[in-house]
Amino acid sequence: MDLVFGWRTAVLSVAAAVLLPLAAALSTSLRNRLAARTLAALLVVMTGVFVPWLIGFAGFYDRWWWLTFAPFANALFVPPLLWLHARALTDRRWPRGGWRHLLPGAVQFTYQTIAFLLPLPLKRRWAEMSFSAGDMLLAVLLAISFAVYGTWTLRRLRLYRHALAQERSDDARFATAWLARTATVFPLLALVWAGHLLVDAVTPLGYAGLMPLYVAIAGFALYLGISGWRYLVLPFPTLDQLRIAAAPPPPTRDWHAQGRVWAARTREAGWYREEALTLRQLAGRLGSNESYVSRALNEGLGIGFSDFINSLRCEEVAALLAAGDGRGLLEIALETGFASKASFNRAFQRRYGQSPSAYRASHRT
Repeated sequence: MDLVFGWRTAVLSVAAAVLLPLAAALSTSLRNRLAARTLAALLVVMTGVFVPWLIGFAGFYDRWWWLTFAPFANALFVPPLLWLHARALTDRRWPRGGWRHLLPGAVQFTYQTIAFLLPLPLKRRWAEMSFSAGDMLLAVLLAISFAVYGTWTLRRLRLYRHALAQERSDDARFATAWLARTATVFPLLALVWAGHLLVDAVTPLGYAGLMPLYVAIAGFALYLGISGWRYLVLPFPTLDQLRIAAAPPPPTRDWHAQGRVWAARTREAGWYREEALTLRQLAGRLGSNESYVSRALNEGLGIGFSDFINSLRCEEVAALLAAGDGRGLLEIALETGFASKASFNRAFQRRYGQSPSAYRASHRT
C-alpha cells in the first residue's frame, strides 16, 4: 500500500518539527534548569502521544503492521510531568520521591514495549483482544490522573501567586502571564482528552474523528513550549524565598496607624517607582522587618504588598494625567515603575474603575 501524506499528517508533522527542537533547546537551559528539563520531557512525551496518528494518517500501520504497539504514546506521563514542572518552577526541585509519580507512565511504556516485541501472529491476536478494553482503561486512568494532578497544580500555583503578591511588586512577570494561563488550559485539555478517549472507547471515532483531539494536544504542547522558552529565562523566586518568617508583633502595636505612616514615607520617597521592588527591600528602607511591614499593609491598610505598590504608582499616573501630561501612557507607566502596559492597565482599572485612556479623556473634558 502506498503512503499518503495528506493535510492531517502535514499539520501534526509541523507541530512535531517545532516541538522536538524546542525540547532540545530547553534541555540545555542554564536558568531554571530542572523546570526547563521537566518541560522538555513533557514536550517530548506529548509529541509522542500524537506520533501514532501522524504516521497512521500517512498509512504507516497499513503498510508496516509490525509497528503496532510501538511505544510512542505514553499519555500517563503527561499529568504528573506538568505538576512536577510546576513544582520545579516554584521550588527549583521536585518533591521528595517525585519520580514515583512517573511510575504509571513507566508501566504503560513497559506494557507497550513488551506487546511490540511479541511475534506477529501473537501480536495480532493480542491486539484484537486488548485494543477496546485498553482504550477504555486508559481513558479512565487519564481522567483520574488529570483530576488529581490538575488539582495539585492549581493549588500550587495559587499558593505561589499569593506569596508573590505579598513579597514582590513585579509579581505579574512571574504569575499572571505564564502560570495562570497554564493552570487555566490544563483542565480544558483534560476535558477534551479524557472525553474523546471515553467516547472512542464506547463508539469508535476512527482516525478522522480523533483528529481534533490530537490537534488540541499538539496546540497545548506548542503553547507550553513557546511560553516556557519565553518565560523560563526569568529569575523565578522560589516559594521558600517568598515565605515570610512569622515574627510575633508587640501586642499594643497599632497596625493601621503604622501602615499609614509607612505608606506616607513610601509615597514621599518615591520607592514605588522601582520596577522590581520587593517587600524585603522596602522593609529595609523603612528600618523594619518583612513581617512587620506585611502586617501593617495587610492588617492595618487591608491591602497586599503588590496592590499597595501598584496603587501608589497608579496615583502618580492619575495625577500626571489630570495635570495634562501629554506623553504616551506606556512612557508614563514605565516611569512610575510598571513593568509592562498590560500590568499597568490592569492595576489602573482596578484602582480607578476605568482605563487610563478613559481617565485621561475625562480630565481633558
